[in-house]
Amino acid sequence: MNAPISSVVNSPARSSHSNHSPSEHSPSKHSPSKHSPSKHSPNGDTAFTAPSERLPTPDALRQRVPLNDSLREQISRQRHAVQQILSGQDDRLLVVVGPCSVHDPKATLEYADRLAALSEQVGEHILPVMRVYIEKPRTTVGWKGLAYDPDLDGSGDMGRGLALSRKLMHAVAARGLPVATELLQPMLAPYLDDLLSWVAIGARTTESQLHRELASDLAAAVGFKNATSGDVQVAIDAMEAAAHPHQRFAVDSQGHPIVQQAAGNPHTHVVLRGGHGEPNYQAHHVRAAITALRNAGQNPRLMVDCSHANARKDHRRQSEVMLDVLAQRQAGEANLVALMLESHLFEGKQPLKPGAMRYGVSVTDACMGWETTEHLLKTAAERLA
Repeated sequence: MNAPISSVVNSPARSSHSNHSPSEHSPSKHSPSKHSPSKHSPNGDTAFTAPSERLPTPDALRQRVPLNDSLREQISRQRHAVQQILSGQDDRLLVVVGPCSVHDPKATLEYADRLAALSEQVGEHILPVMRVYIEKPRTTVGWKGLAYDPDLDGSGDMGRGLALSRKLMHAVAARGLPVATELLQPMLAPYLDDLLSWVAIGARTTESQLHRELASDLAAAVGFKNATSGDVQVAIDAMEAAAHPHQRFAVDSQGHPIVQQAAGNPHTHVVLRGGHGEPNYQAHHVRAAITALRNAGQNPRLMVDCSHANARKDHRRQSEVMLDVLAQRQAGEANLVALMLESHLFEGKQPLKPGAMRYGVSVTDACMGWETTEHLLKTAAERLA
């Protein structure tokens, strides 16, 4: 049964922790959960340390929002389906689609309901995976996502943000949809990774050793985006690194720092997202990326991000990009196996103004609206039939 919208929306208020277990938030005799500002400086100058607050452990949050056996098996099947497409054993088109970021649980679940219904219609030729992005990388500063600031006001209630993020992903998965997200902060992974069928490592972090090690430890398939400069080689290098075993610093389910033995992830691929405002989805770009992947001994199958630099930062051009990629695939380019679309209930974007927000409109990158999304996915299914 689908989780009701109210069970996700009506999460605890920022000022109340009445439903949190003592192990999650209450101070212990020896370890207070909040620490007062302190003055310290090695050279005698005054410096201030801001108050800190303990977060629930991954295990505590997983117990609060658990997976039952049925949902766990569903996610395992969906991960396998994604991996089969990326390995060329399933000829469906993988489409990772949804809001640039999620900020309103009610609108997110309405979108999920619509996508779940559409998936039933196009599922023979397309595997839709819903974007549930709860972290957002920022070029400088800005709203960093639901996990960091669920109240959209800079208050930074990350305990509530983590809980709301897991509840929301759980509710989307309970609607039968595979869940995708970008993992930006490695410490968030153990709170959420059991819910994920596909993971993005973004253009700013593909070159990061920490994120390559994280990818090597995930059960879900991972897409590495090319760099913001357009450089594809860094993503190819990331694939090679993630395929290998690693010893990595991590946090266990009880919140303790550990040395994690990562086995290596064979299910990785490149995501072409353009660079420096220029696209890299056209046929000559695709051929060059495939050649580079083959020369490196890596999986040549590609996803094209129809947004960002490929759309020249114009959300309305995502349709143009998608149709071009479909034409390449129809012309015989079998290594184009996946697409990404930024889509919401309504077109465009809006500034963050708590109390004056338009329902179903992005607060980060501009998105195409639902009607356009539905038309594109139905068109793709017809062309791939």
